[in-house]
Amino acid sequence: MSRPIQLHADLAFDPEREAEAIHYFETVYRPAAMRFEGYVDLRLLKLTAALVGSAPAGVNYRFSIAFTREALRQQWVASDAHTEVWGHLETFLTSHDYDFLLFEVI
Repeated sequence: MSRPIQLHADLAFDPEREAEAIHYFETVYRPAAMRFEGYVDLRLLKLTAALVGSAPAGVNYRFSIAFTREALRQQWVASDAHTEVWGHLETFLTSHDYDFLLFEVI
């Protein structure tokens, strides 16, 4: 039996468009993802401090999405809905230089 997964990405939202980006995320992006089989959770985490070490340069948010299985997340990623909503979400970013980190939930 496979374990749930979480995908994380550190993002740099344009501070001047932050409210617009959050509104889009909450009213368009998250509802689109929720319709897909295996969806568990989707969050934007706003960075407020680096308590030990340092935060990645320019990053002000962490994107975190969870699915029951990686294969189901891949179906979401391959969908027309994802292409549309991710493409628009990227318009709020000041940089497209980010990593996607995939975690197995233990």
